[in-house]
Amino acid sequence: MCTDTKHTPDDASWLQQSIIHLKGIGDKMQERFARRSLLTFNDLLFHLPTRYQDKTRVVPIASLRIGDSALIHGELVHCQTQSTMKRPMLSCDINDGSGVMSLRFFHFTHYQAKALSRATEQGKWLMGFGEIKRARHSFEIIHPEYRICEPQQVLMLEETLSPIYPTTEGLTQKILRNAIAQVLALLQQRLGVSPSQVGNKKLLKQPLIADLLPLPIRQRLALPSTIEALFYLHQPPPDCPIFALQEGSDPYRKALIFEELLAHQLTMKQAYQAKKQYHAHSLISRNDVQITSQQDATEKLQYSAQFLQQLPFKLTQAQERVIAEIALDMSQTHPMQRLVQGDVGSGKTVVAAMAGLYAIESGFQVALMAPTELLAEQHRTNFQHWFSPLSLQVAWLSGKTRAKQRREALQSIADGSAHIVIGTHALFQDDVLFQHLGLVIIDEQHRFGVHQRLSLLNKGLPNENNAYDYYPHQLIMTATPIPRTLAMTAYADLDCSIIDELPPGRTPVETVVLSEQRRNAVLQRVYQACLAGRQAYWVCTLIEESELLQCQAAEKTYEQLHDQFPDLTIGLVHGRLKAQEKQSVMQAFKQGEIALLIATTVIEVGVDVPNASLMIIENAERLGLSQLHQLRGRVGRGSQSSACVLMYGGRLSKNAKARLMTLRETNDGFIVAQKDLALRGPGEVLGTKQTGLAEMKIADIIRDQSLLPQVSNIAQELINEYPDSVEPIINRWLGQKMEYQNV
Repeated sequence: MCTDTKHTPDDASWLQQSIIHLKGIGDKMQERFARRSLLTFNDLLFHLPTRYQDKTRVVPIASLRIGDSALIHGELVHCQTQSTMKRPMLSCDINDGSGVMSLRFFHFTHYQAKALSRATEQGKWLMGFGEIKRARHSFEIIHPEYRICEPQQVLMLEETLSPIYPTTEGLTQKILRNAIAQVLALLQQRLGVSPSQVGNKKLLKQPLIADLLPLPIRQRLALPSTIEALFYLHQPPPDCPIFALQEGSDPYRKALIFEELLAHQLTMKQAYQAKKQYHAHSLISRNDVQITSQQDATEKLQYSAQFLQQLPFKLTQAQERVIAEIALDMSQTHPMQRLVQGDVGSGKTVVAAMAGLYAIESGFQVALMAPTELLAEQHRTNFQHWFSPLSLQVAWLSGKTRAKQRREALQSIADGSAHIVIGTHALFQDDVLFQHLGLVIIDEQHRFGVHQRLSLLNKGLPNENNAYDYYPHQLIMTATPIPRTLAMTAYADLDCSIIDELPPGRTPVETVVLSEQRRNAVLQRVYQACLAGRQAYWVCTLIEESELLQCQAAEKTYEQLHDQFPDLTIGLVHGRLKAQEKQSVMQAFKQGEIALLIATTVIEVGVDVPNASLMIIENAERLGLSQLHQLRGRVGRGSQSSACVLMYGGRLSKNAKARLMTLRETNDGFIVAQKDLALRGPGEVLGTKQTGLAEMKIADIIRDQSLLPQVSNIAQELINEYPDSVEPIINRWLGQKMEYQNV
C-alpha cells in the first residue's frame, strides 16, 4: 500500500529549491542558514517555532501578570537617566489609565535617552513589548522592544502570533521570519489559495506538501493534514491556545511531533530488521539453550558448566533469566543484538562471562571492550580468575600496552590461541585481526561512538575466500539504567534484558548530603571507620575536564590526608598512573592492605571491593546523577552497612540540589535515571553523537513520552502494511542520518 496523496516531480523540485532564491539572502547569509542545516524551501517549512510572542493585542497594565510577555501601550509620563554605583540606567514610566509601569535600560545610547526624554516632554505615547517583572512599587520591563507614537496611536500589532525559531549566531529572528514568510507566501501562490483558505480540505486534496502518513491512520488518530499544521504553526491565529501550542498538546503541533517521533522509530526498527537479515553462526545448540543454571549444568557445555560449578555464589533468578535469553539469541543464525541493563552490583559481568563461554565452546573468539583502562583492567582480572582454571587464554590490549606485549597479543588473536580479548579503544585498530570472532561484548556502550562500535563488529567479517558474510553476535551491557521511554526510542533496534534483582546480602547505601564546611567532621568519621577495620573511598572532582588537573587534585588530597593520618595506609589511583601501578594499588585495596583510597572518577565503574563501606565524594554538585549513582555503587557490595557522603561547596544551583536530593532519597537506579533524563535531557544522558535524539526539530522525548507506545505500534504497522510510506517519512525528518543502522 502507499500513502493517500502524491506530489509531482515539479512539486518536489520546487520544495528543494535553494534558499538563495529568496529576497535578502546572499552568499554570506546562506552560510549562516547552513549552520542550522537550512538549505532549501523544504528545510525552512519544517524549521518550526519553539515558542511564540503575542503582539496581536494590547494588555492593560492592571491586567499584567509576572513572567508573561505582553504588549503594553500608554503615555510617557516620566523619563530620567541616573547613575548607580554599578552602571548608568535609563528609566521611563508610562500610564495607560489602568496603572503605571516602568521601562528600564542598562545599555542605551545618548540619542536613545534624548529621544525618550523629548517624547515625554511632548506628551507622546509608547508601545512596548517584553517580559513583565516585579519592580519595587509596580511592574517593569527590562530592555523592551518599543516604538514612540502619537497619543492614542496604536502601532506594532501583528495579525498572528510571532514565532520564535531556533537560531544561531548571525541569524536573527527577523531574518528567519522574513525567509519563512516568503516561502509560505510562495506556497500559497502555488496552491492558488488565500491564507484563510489554507485549511479548506476541498482545495487541498492534492496538497503540495504530501501527507506521508496513510489516510486511514491519520483519520484514526484525528490528525490534521501536514500543510494545515505547517501554516498554523508558523502563523498561529491570535485566538489560539498559546500554552497548548508550546507544550505540544495542540493537534497541529502534535501531528508533526508524532510524525517526527515516527521517523526515528522507523529508522531504529528498520535497523533491527536489517540486522536480522545478516548471517551469523549459531553458537549454541537449541537443545542446550536451557542449560544455563547451576542445577542444569552438564557435560554438554563443558566450559560454561565448569564455570557455573566453580562460582562461590548462586546466580540470581534475574541472572539466570537473562542468560537464557542470551543463549536463545546465540542459537540463531542471525546476529544477537541484545542490551543488558542492570543496576550497579547486579552481576552483569557473570552474565557476560557465560555468553563468552558459549561462543568459546563453539570454537569462536570473544572481544570485550570497555571505555576506560581501569574498567578494562578489572574485567581482565575477573576473566583471568574465572577462565584460567578452564585453561582458556585471556589476551589484553590497551593504548598503553608495550610494543613486545602488543605483538604477542596480536599474534595470539590472529592465530586463534587467544580465546577472549579484553581491551579499550585499542581493539578498533586496523592491525587487530581475529581468526574467528563470534561474539562482541561492549560495556557501557553509550560512551563509544557509532563508528567505533561498527568497526569492531566488522572485525568479525570473513576474509575474501569465504562465501558468506558472517557477523558476530553482539552483547551490550550498561550499569546506567535507561528509562523505558528513552530505551523505546534510542534502543528500538535492540532486544532488551533487565537484571532487576541484586544478589542476596547487599545492604542499601545510606546517602548523606553535607556542606564542604563539615569536611573535618567527615574526615574524623572516615579515620575512625578505617581504624575499626573498614575501608573507604575518597573521590576528588574538579569542574575542569582536564585529566591532569583532576590527578593533581587527587595527589594534593593524598598528601594532605597522608600527613594528617600517618597511622593509616592510604593509596592513590588516577588516570595518569601506569596500568601496572593502578592495578597494583587496586589489588592492594581489594586485599585490605590499603584502608583509604584517594581516587578520581576513574573508579566510577568496575571496581568491586566488598569490604569498602564508605564513599566520600568531594564537589558532588559538579557531577551528573548517573555518575554519582555509579560512584555510590562502589560501596554496599558486602554485608555490612555502608554510607555515601556527598560533599558540596558553595551555594547549590536548583539543578544541583535536585540531583543531590534524588540520591539521598533513593538507591533505585531506574528512578535515578528517570530523574537524570528529566534534568539533563536525552542528548546528555546518552551522548548526542551517538543518538541523534538531541537533534529533534520539534519533538521532545520527555514531554512527548506518552506518545511513544502508540508511535512504536504505528511504526510497525507502516512497515507491515504501508512499506511505501516508510522512506519518505524518514527522509522528511532525518534526511540521510542513518548512521546507527548497522550498530
